[in-house]
Amino acid sequence: MKIDFLIHDLKVPLAVIEAGLMALMNKQEKYGPITERQEKVFARALRNTKVLKTLVNDALELGKSREGGVNFSKFKLSNLLEQALEEIFDLTDISASEEIKQCTKLAQVGAVLENKGVLLFVDENLWCEEICQDHAKLKQILRNLLSNALKYRKNIVELKVDRTEDTIVFSVKDDGEGIPSAFHKKIFECYFQMDPDDRGSCSVRGHGLGLAGVMVLVEDLGGKLFLDSDVGLGTRFLVKLPLKTYP
Repeated sequence: MKIDFLIHDLKVPLAVIEAGLMALMNKQEKYGPITERQEKVFARALRNTKVLKTLVNDALELGKSREGGVNFSKFKLSNLLEQALEEIFDLTDISASEEIKQCTKLAQVGAVLENKGVLLFVDENLWCEEICQDHAKLKQILRNLLSNALKYRKNIVELKVDRTEDTIVFSVKDDGEGIPSAFHKKIFECYFQMDPDDRGSCSVRGHGLGLAGVMVLVEDLGGKLFLDSDVGLGTRFLVKLPLKTYP
């Protein structure tokens, strides 16, 4: 519990740092002009501050899961996916994040993503549909899986969403080197790292706490997480979650 309080206390100073960097970059008439080189340094510092902020929020959400805390609510699938994608690209490609924020239709989002090597497959009706689940936890699951896929892909990432009457299914696939079958269980362990000798030609060096956290969150929501991968065949994670009835 003490570590949770410590993590929570990091949120305020991180917010102050983020606000300060943004002010220096965007309010030069007040704080003075900056050079192009300084702007690059500030942008890098801001990007890494956002990364740390995301890690803090993820750690807090994971802590709630371990305590059994679940917050079901009703929301549009489009809202969930757009927020997850915006947060991912906000750390790596600000222009893509801003473009997604301006989108009002599924086709527009798909076009932005395709330009970034991400293929989105979801039915138009499902895109506009409301579902009932834990929004924060589900967003964290998608963000972690998509971030990993973008990190380890060669060219393409595929995101597919489908549903049955009482289940929603998310599939995240990359065309990277893949994960040897011998490590399929170990990658869900906290801080697991694959040795270069064991990895062979596989470029995956381990997913750290991310996949361990994803597994906890999926199980916390009553779902199942599946892995389909081998060396040279890319990697696909499949998340199946029950849809709840809004109280």
